[in-house]
Amino acid sequence: MTAQKDTDGAKLAIMSNRLEGISRKMANTLLRTGRSGVLNLARDFSCCIVTADHQLLASAESLPIHVLSGPDMMARSMVQFHPKLKRGDAFLHNSPYHGCSHPADHTLLVPVMDDAGRHRFTVLAKAHQADCGNSQPTTYLGSAKDIYEEGALIFPAVKIQDDYRNIDDIIRMCRMRIRVPEQWWGDYLAMVGAARIGERELMALAAEVGWDALEAHTKAWFDYSEERMVKALKQIPSGTAEWTSTHDHFPGTPETGIPVNVKVQVDAEAGRIEVDMTDNLDNLPCGLNLSEACARTSAMVGIYNSIDHTVPKNAGAHRRISIKLREGCVVGIPKHPYSCSVATTNLADRVANSVQAAMAELRDGIGLAECGAIIPPSCGVISGKDPKDGSAYVNQVFLGFTGGAGGPTQDAWLTLGHVGNAGLCYQDSVELDEQRHPIMIYRREMMADSEGAGRTKGAARAYVEYGPFGGGTLEIGYVSDGATNAAKGTRGGGTGGPAEQYRAKADGSREPLPGCAQVVLQPDERMISISCGGGGYGPPHERAPEKVLHDVREKWISRERARDIYLVAITHDLKVDQAATAELRAKVAQAAE
Repeated sequence: MTAQKDTDGAKLAIMSNRLEGISRKMANTLLRTGRSGVLNLARDFSCCIVTADHQLLASAESLPIHVLSGPDMMARSMVQFHPKLKRGDAFLHNSPYHGCSHPADHTLLVPVMDDAGRHRFTVLAKAHQADCGNSQPTTYLGSAKDIYEEGALIFPAVKIQDDYRNIDDIIRMCRMRIRVPEQWWGDYLAMVGAARIGERELMALAAEVGWDALEAHTKAWFDYSEERMVKALKQIPSGTAEWTSTHDHFPGTPETGIPVNVKVQVDAEAGRIEVDMTDNLDNLPCGLNLSEACARTSAMVGIYNSIDHTVPKNAGAHRRISIKLREGCVVGIPKHPYSCSVATTNLADRVANSVQAAMAELRDGIGLAECGAIIPPSCGVISGKDPKDGSAYVNQVFLGFTGGAGGPTQDAWLTLGHVGNAGLCYQDSVELDEQRHPIMIYRREMMADSEGAGRTKGAARAYVEYGPFGGGTLEIGYVSDGATNAAKGTRGGGTGGPAEQYRAKADGSREPLPGCAQVVLQPDERMISISCGGGGYGPPHERAPEKVLHDVREKWISRERARDIYLVAITHDLKVDQAATAELRAKVAQAAE
């Protein structure tokens, strides 16, 4: 590594922010013009800039699972399949075998060319689709035996615009195979607008400062980011740690679930970290297989969750990260035609959890406990026909989820988007979802005594109850992990509450539902969705009594749980009984001796 000693720090900061500002302009376009709720309510999209040699440069506030790894591979496949690029080209990409995260993440790639016809950058606008042509009305088909049963339209960097004009053959294919063609069309136009704004702004910046200056900045920014990563890794003790996080049994998986094993090796002196994921099962006949992009990214998420959060996330910092994958592995490099329908969430979360929990094993004060699993029915894909006019609808809702893990110094981020893989995603407005779709949300609340107890605590579980409205039926597709294997704590922390899902019948009874299902609710039925809590960090009896008292007063935990788990005695008038607490904790200290 060669440090740029003469780099002007102020200029470096200004230019990096200007490039991130371009990504933000792209993202703002998607937010304001996207037609589906999964875009303009939940913000399940990302925009980024990669260099002409396919290195991640700027991504602003995006979903980590979309951008940390994948845009580089997608841009590389674009050049591989289309070696002669020109201004006005655009390519549609969603192939998990060529760098995309999973088929539901339609991505528009636009090469940014200078006036001499030289390829300078590539801008990407990625947007999760409410429907992508799957055989069932869901973009998370966990039970799909292969890509053919999954049914999604696959576009491996297919040209969709030439000279800034749509290639209508591709547009017609999408309109014929996607259940909500007008909704898809609106989202496609939003992606085109976002990508073209990125192209326009980069060309304007180059006209102002020059292409050579942008190239020099990129080199300096990558070198600076690498230095920051080296510094962050030097704060972690050298060593090797292993962790296994197990996914629940789904159709097509072993009865005991899917263990995800990682080995993390840190060389602090050299400023390097390696994550080895090769000791795992082969590809499975289900939709849970990770794409290579998601396998790499989820490991990176676990690393970034465990180090100084101010380290820039780009190709420069990534120089110090080594990810070992195996071809044909369920959390590695998938073999066609194994399905990667659910690649962005379930096993990706288990990888990130394993990495961050393994990091915590190296030393107290780093890493995280396990975060709660995803995707409960409250975040499922809903579909049906509106009883008012018979029109079809398909959309993913984000009605409620929690799952954040306890960390070295802080309690959980309550509404963490599954380990941070979906860190940008928002939770839906109840009122807006009810306006847009024939559904009624009856309850949305937190559940007491369901957190992963610890010195710092994990998130509590979220309870959501909803169903059809107006006399029609409601179909819900979901892939809810964590009912059997809830989020584990680390360094003595407790396990978070497990996931649960039920069909609430008209007579008031509850029917337990499997974790992976496509459920049709009748007009008088409701879905009850309970999301996972997060794991705790450190022994619960080391939690400050004042914090336990606060949790009791705020009804996060009961007085009984405070006494039995945290060893803090709370009086009936809600004060800490100091003498009784000291006695309770002294017994634990004596037992440890």
